[in-house]
Amino acid sequence: MTRQRRLRILGSRGIPNRHGGFEACAQHLAPWLVERGWDVTVYCQEPTHAGFHRDTWRGVSLEHVPTPYAGPLGSIWFDAWTARDAARHDDLLLTLGFNTAVLFPWHRLRGRRHVVNMDGIEWQRGKWSRPVRGWFWGNSWVAGYAANHLIADHPEIAALLAARGWSRRTTMVPYGADRVTHASVDPLRAWALEPRGYGLVIARPEPENSLLEIVRAWSAKPRAHPLMVVGAYEPGHTYHAAVRAAAGPQVLFPGALYDTNVVQALRHHARLYVHGHTVGGTNPSLVEALGAGSPVLAHDNVFNRWVAGPGARFFASEQACATALDEGLDDEDGLDAMRRASYARHAEDFTWDKVLPAYERVLLDVLNADK
Repeated sequence: MTRQRRLRILGSRGIPNRHGGFEACAQHLAPWLVERGWDVTVYCQEPTHAGFHRDTWRGVSLEHVPTPYAGPLGSIWFDAWTARDAARHDDLLLTLGFNTAVLFPWHRLRGRRHVVNMDGIEWQRGKWSRPVRGWFWGNSWVAGYAANHLIADHPEIAALLAARGWSRRTTMVPYGADRVTHASVDPLRAWALEPRGYGLVIARPEPENSLLEIVRAWSAKPRAHPLMVVGAYEPGHTYHAAVRAAAGPQVLFPGALYDTNVVQALRHHARLYVHGHTVGGTNPSLVEALGAGSPVLAHDNVFNRWVAGPGARFFASEQACATALDEGLDDEDGLDAMRRASYARHAEDFTWDKVLPAYERVLLDVLNADK
């Protein structure tokens, strides 16, 4: 029996994208599905003063939900409200993330069909306290049992889910990113940068993203090129202050940047993109760097090895990062080869014309399966 193609997307902060990976995924997937005949609704988290309202964007129905709290408590409240509202509708559900999977059994009890993107290994992130890591670990198990089907964004995440006995209900679908072959140099002028004349890091300033090691490695000796470290560094935050204190005069901190054109230009024109994430699965920022043709120097782990591919370079320590910079930062031929390798790796697995149909195949399988 073919059912009506109606989908509700939960778990992101909403679209158009103003935040990160899940929002970028929803922003591409939702209107693409609408063009293919789906009726799609996306829940959008808003501040208290915004008021609840509905509108549309590129044919997608948006439900804007004001949250009475800030920070993590506001996100939990938003997830609870949207989970309860989604259960009232006989639509297929796609939840991006499992952080509040304790809510998912309610969908199961109401007979709702549910696909969950299982994101990364949140319970291994050092920034979380032991109770919070326990919360994430427990929710990952609840999600696995409560969902009809699971999406893993990386082969290692798929292997973890298979080890829990869920391989038949798991499909590996990575993040996608646009291919950027041309970008204006105008955004570079704000920091007096030249094309292929600077290194770039875009990451939340957290210990598991190796920002301190990268900044120390770049600052270990005078270099011919500055390093742009994009992210929100808050006054009074111990780790943020340590990163800033370790920076030499060639390290620039422009703050958090959300303008897509600016960020794409920075990636496309970078001499080297340094990626320090140590916890997977697939990090959207690394995928976007590949799509922009950035030469990649990444932390050496199974997650980054698969995403960046053999054409990237890797480091396992601060000293190894410094050595890689010493050997590769002025190697024009090597950087050109890495740039070509990034484009090739992106084309292999991370284009939207591969990712979006893969999502739709999963959604249709769950939608039309016998309960």
